[in-house]
Amino acid sequence: MSINELVNNSVVSWMTADGPEADIIISSRIRLARSLAELPFPHLLSEEEKGRLMLDKVEEAIKPLPHLKMVMLSEISDLDRNILLEKHLISPEHARNNSPFCGIITNNDGSVIAMVNEEDHLRIQSILSGLQLNQAYRYADDLDDSLEQTLDYAFDDQRGYLTACPTNLGTGMRGSVMLHLPGLTMTNRQTQVFNSINQLGLTVRGLYGEGTEALGNFYQVSNQITLGQNEEDILNNLWTVTEHVLEQERATRNYLWSEMKYTLEDRVWRSYGLVTNARVVTSNEALALLSDVRMGIVMGILPQVPNRVLNELIVAIRPAHLQKMAGREMDSDERDIFRARVIKDMLTKNIKEG
Repeated sequence: MSINELVNNSVVSWMTADGPEADIIISSRIRLARSLAELPFPHLLSEEEKGRLMLDKVEEAIKPLPHLKMVMLSEISDLDRNILLEKHLISPEHARNNSPFCGIITNNDGSVIAMVNEEDHLRIQSILSGLQLNQAYRYADDLDDSLEQTLDYAFDDQRGYLTACPTNLGTGMRGSVMLHLPGLTMTNRQTQVFNSINQLGLTVRGLYGEGTEALGNFYQVSNQITLGQNEEDILNNLWTVTEHVLEQERATRNYLWSEMKYTLEDRVWRSYGLVTNARVVTSNEALALLSDVRMGIVMGILPQVPNRVLNELIVAIRPAHLQKMAGREMDSDERDIFRARVIKDMLTKNIKEG
């Protein structure tokens, strides 16, 4: 899938909502950090070295692989880079990078992407809908193996893959799942659950990863340890913990339905009424209201809207997407007005009758 398709398609692979447990588990992501032997890490390379030494090697590696395409960040507008960021396809650091030697590798169906000259020479990632950690790993690993046929990765027999950040040493693999947990948050049980997760070597972050808030009750659970465990151990641990959190969220929603039915119904209907009738709505307010609406739809309280549309809404209300839809730059006040219109149109247009 080309960069233009990834930018302009309203839905990318993780947003399809066709994966297992996709009503609560929004996505599964695997990221592999790889650096090349005998080359300094990207932050130590001059611009000339990034191009002459690093980029030439990557271009040579993808030549025999016609299903792969590389595009330089300098060829992508700031707006389109931010759209890729809002779709969780590239990192904030990569979106901001103005080096002419930083790029993005994509495959035919958009199931896997590699960032070139980010923190490491390569950051390979696959993001899929629902709980599909093993499949996401297979996609990322296949691209990794294809590139390794030509590229000489920095690897040490004792420490594993060598990476720019010591926390990625070893497998270089980060697995994460994004979950929607309004039930645990409403009942203030999330802290207890997250403390248990931390004790198992995992960490919980916000909607856009490290250092971000859990906007809209979306949380990312990921592994902290990459050294001393193999890929299978990391995947199994993350899978087991994710299933436990999933069970806790489902049990909490059942409790809310049986013990606080009218309070729950009132909350989700109020949020639905507000978000479909508001004339102005901020990004954070929209995510909070849509969290209630999403739970209400999944639990059968509100009229049915496909999960794919709900996933699309998470992204469509972000600043870059709104400006892309409007076809012009907008200040925050203009975006708040346009956002309210977009939400109302998308929800009302996609309600399933009966």
